[in-house]
Amino acid sequence: MKVEYAEETPVRKSLSFEIDAEVVDQEIADRAKDYAKKLKLPGFRAGKVPTHVVKQRFKANLLEDVAEKLVNKVVFEEIEGRGLKPLASPKVVDLKIDENQPLTFRAVFETLPIVELPDWHGLRAKSRQPNVEDAAVDRELEGLRENAAQYEPVEGRAIETGDFVVGDLSWKSAAGGKTRRNENALFEVGSAEMNKDLSASLLGASPGETKQVRVKYEPKPGEEGAPAEEIDYTIVVKAIKKKVLPALDDDFAKDLGEFGSLQELREDVRKKLVAADERKIDRELKGALVEALVEKSQLEVPEALVERHMTARAENAVRGLAMQGIDPRTIGVDWRQYRDGQRDDSVKAAKADILLDEIARREGVDATDLELDAEVARLAERLKKSKEATRAQMEKEGELAGLRARIREEKVLDLLKSNARVELEG
Repeated sequence: MKVEYAEETPVRKSLSFEIDAEVVDQEIADRAKDYAKKLKLPGFRAGKVPTHVVKQRFKANLLEDVAEKLVNKVVFEEIEGRGLKPLASPKVVDLKIDENQPLTFRAVFETLPIVELPDWHGLRAKSRQPNVEDAAVDRELEGLRENAAQYEPVEGRAIETGDFVVGDLSWKSAAGGKTRRNENALFEVGSAEMNKDLSASLLGASPGETKQVRVKYEPKPGEEGAPAEEIDYTIVVKAIKKKVLPALDDDFAKDLGEFGSLQELREDVRKKLVAADERKIDRELKGALVEALVEKSQLEVPEALVERHMTARAENAVRGLAMQGIDPRTIGVDWRQYRDGQRDDSVKAAKADILLDEIARREGVDATDLELDAEVARLAERLKKSKEATRAQMEKEGELAGLRARIREEKVLDLLKSNARVELEG
């Protein structure tokens, strides 16, 4: 067997193979015997079909099987023997096989490049000081009031706009199908979140009454041309309530259990908003530094890594819609086109991965067991699970390695930041 190794680019390599005709013919003969034992052909006893008949009638299948066996064997043996580390399975091209002829082909694959790391010390980026306006604090306080709202019963009158109604709701398509139910549902009549026809059907109703209404839903954006959907709703009114917000005062702050006055509560809210803005600033600055690092590099990026990033970005977008209860198949998005549109950003992301990994390697940056343990503990606290159970689940799902890699990357980003030249705006 003859093998030639070639570096076609800094990331694309190839192995050219020529397997002797004698080896190919022997493999064809062996495979033909296997075929003959299993074939049932008219005019021949089972298992007694002559091999020359098999070769004549099933030549294409024989050659395909032989090529697959020999290619798989020699390619992976050669790659392992040379210590090569492909990023994905090699692609076989220019394959030629026939009886009495050598088998020739090329196995093309990508590897990580030898990284010429640009000077990452003193990268320049702009940043800003945290800024939390009074209006943002006020919005947070209003959110706390909303969370503490009480719903008091309304008696002696019918439903009006702005009332909160408790009722048993059932609905099904006017075209037929399964009836769905939501008991003791709470909805605000006339709110933007509630269908206007549903709201209108409840105006003037009293507890104990049953209302029925058919609602027509026009196609959503991206579904133009689809027929409108009609849903039949039945609502059994059980109670009318009004929402009462607590006064924003010292008593409200004390009721939250941690504060002696409204001023203390306001200061705590501001402190948390400032901390959140600082985290945002940190992410923005590190992102800008990575961009600056990528711009300084002429690194060629393996297509396999770019493809992984493109796929991951498309999958994340689909997953995000699904978590919002939106079917990604119904919003009129060409997901193949969306994925292809992520190429430029994916090239940058793949390049950043390689550069940050190289900095970590050269600087001896890694995630320690203590750091990994602390991060698992923080995650367990958020999930309200024990640290042991959280670690066991992450080990089972193969997530610990990813967590360790994220800690390592964050430490490299901190290193970039500590060595950067940051200009504060304003």
